[in-house]
Order: sequence, then structure tokens, then C-alpha cells
Amino acid sequence: MSVKYRYSSKVDRLQSSAVRDSLKMALGRESISLAGDLPAEELLPLDAVKEAAGRVFRSGNGALQYDLTEGYLPLREQLCGRLAAKGMTIDPDDMILTGGSRPAIDLIVRALTEPGSVVLVENPTCLTSLQVFHLNGLQVIPVESDKDGMMMEDAERLIRRHKPALVYVVPNFGNPTARVWTAQRRRGLVECCRRHGVLIVEDDPYGELKFDAKARFPTLFSIEGQVSGGCVLYTSTFSKSVAPALQTGWVMGDRNVIRMITKAKQAADPEPGTLDQRILDQLLRHFPLDIHLRKIGKLYRQRMQHMQTLLREQELSGVSWIEPQGGMFLWLELPDGLDAEALLRCAVMKGVTFVPGSPFYALEPKRNTARLNFTSTSRDQMTVGIARLADAISEFTARS
Repeated sequence: MSVKYRYSSKVDRLQSSAVRDSLKMALGRESISLAGDLPAEELLPLDAVKEAAGRVFRSGNGALQYDLTEGYLPLREQLCGRLAAKGMTIDPDDMILTGGSRPAIDLIVRALTEPGSVVLVENPTCLTSLQVFHLNGLQVIPVESDKDGMMMEDAERLIRRHKPALVYVVPNFGNPTARVWTAQRRRGLVECCRRHGVLIVEDDPYGELKFDAKARFPTLFSIEGQVSGGCVLYTSTFSKSVAPALQTGWVMGDRNVIRMITKAKQAADPEPGTLDQRILDQLLRHFPLDIHLRKIGKLYRQRMQHMQTLLREQELSGVSWIEPQGGMFLWLELPDGLDAEALLRCAVMKGVTFVPGSPFYALEPKRNTARLNFTSTSRDQMTVGIARLADAISEFTARS
């Protein structure tokens, strides 16, 4: 007799990853992917990571032991130094290291919410964070948003109405839109949340990927200006700026909040190893990270500009976008009435994949939106891929 499996209703309700679904559809085909969120592989610092790992292993067997739940102290101390240059002055005890951005968001949610708690988000917003919120039973409510970030009048209205546990935002080059919040919107949200006693989760995985090395985008954490009793939790990761496989991120904020997040981490991972963190610590001591980041920003800007040029050359009626200032994505608005999920099926048949925009919306998705990645595709591949995508769009437009 076969076993009848019973699944968690929380997991059963989750949407699968739009990126993974796009890749699965292309399996077995010669396809060009504009769907991923991968950094440029040729810029991953392989030799420097090898050297850093060698130094760690030469330091002795301690590198293979368990370590503090809060994470490897020397790396936390180094991070404090880097963050101070961005106007974020903290101590190592105000920070916990995590396995990247998604585990960081998950730990924050576990420590600071209950099932049914309300979280306000940008519209659209990061799909993986939406999945975390839904998995933990939160009520996710979108705030009206435009190219400059959350619209403060709507944020204030929803905060007053719902008294949310959290407001989740990605002010710098967010996934999927790559929008950059204005300084006015940043200050406005901090002041609003401080006034109402609401905690902001500022997720900043792409903030280092700016196209203009001289550009300055103040974090909400630095605008808040205080750690103890502050209204901002800041989280980021090395996955986009150094290497995805060195899965290390961090959360920082009020020490009492960090203590509660640490308790949540202890329940999930009580005796973590810190090998990746030790390798990162050695890498940052000997590797010119800021020069590396400028190199990334230059290459990504070139690829972004090439993608825009290719799209303009196709002269696609009804297709628009806002030029990003950093990050990894170009967010397209397609002609009215065009369903990007249906378009994807056609595009796969023509040999190109992208990510439909619908899954990034908490409610009432705009189905004529799509996310393109420009960081992990060569110039020649991108030229072919955009031509194939334009062919698919033209075919759909002709049908309507």
C-alpha cells in the first residue's frame, strides 16, 4: 500500500522560483539565459580565494571546528571597519553573520514576527523574501511604489491602518526593478517608522554594484543614525560582490534585537562551522576589494548599456524601461495585454529565457512585466538573446 504523504500547507501554497522554472523550461534546448541572478563568472576572484583558503588551512585545525553562533569575530570586526566608511558605526556585538541574504531575512522573521503578522513591502519586491514571508505565515501588503521607491503617503496610510511588524525594503538596485530610492523617500520612511515605532528591514545585497564609483546612496541605517533603540535592521551579503559560493551575509542593528536573532539561529543551527567566513576574512585582508568592485561596476555598466542599445535597435512598440544606476537587472514593461508568462513559453521555443514579472508582486501582479539579467551573459550571447526575445514579443504583438 502506498503511503499518502501529507504536506505542510505553508509549503504547498508557495510559488516555485520563477528563475528555476525558467531554467527548467529551457532544459534540453540550446538556449541563452537572460533569467539568472548570477554574477559575471569571469570576474569571480578564484586565485585570491584559493590563496585565502590556503592561509586558513595553514593556520591549523581550528578552522574546521564549530564557532560562535554570531559568526567569526575577526570577520565581524573587519566588517565594522568597512561599514564605518559608509556612515554605519557599529560594534561586532551589534551584528550576526548568516548564510546569506535569504537566511538573514528568515532569521529576522522568526525572531520578530508571529504567524499573521503584517509586513509591508515595495511593489514589486524580491521574490525570495516574499517566499520567506509566506512560509512563515505573514500577511504581506504592498505599498504603492514608483521609480523613486515607496510612496510615503501610502506607506503612512498602511502603517496607521495595519500597524505592521516590519517594513521590508531594498533601496539600492533592488531585485527585480533595480530602482534607487531618492534621499527624500529614504528620510521619509525612516521618520515615518520612527514616529510609529515600526521596524524597517533594509536589505542591501546589490548596493556595492553601482555603475558610478563616486555615487553615494545613503543607507536607511546611516540616516537613522543610532543603533541602540533604532528603527532599522540592515542586512547584506558577499554573494553578489565576491562569490555566491562563499555564502556569508550579515544582519546588524540594536543589540537586543541581534540577541533575539541569535537565539533563533541557535535553534536552527546551534553549532555552526565558519570555514567560509574565515576564508572571507583572509580574502578581505589581502584582496583589493574596492578595486574589484570598480571593475565589476564598469563591466556591468557596459553590459547594461549594450542590452539597452539592442532593445532600442529592435524598435519594439510598447516596450519601456528605466535605465538602472547599478545592480544586475533591467525591468521591462511590455505592451498592454501581453502576458509575460505566456511570452516566456514562446521565447523558450526560440532559444531564450527571462523571468516574468508576476511572481514579484505581493498582490494583483502586472502581468506585462519581465526581468532581464545582463551580468552573466557575454556580449555576443546577449546580441542573439535579445534578437530572439524581440522576435517572440513581435509574434505576440501581431496576434493581439
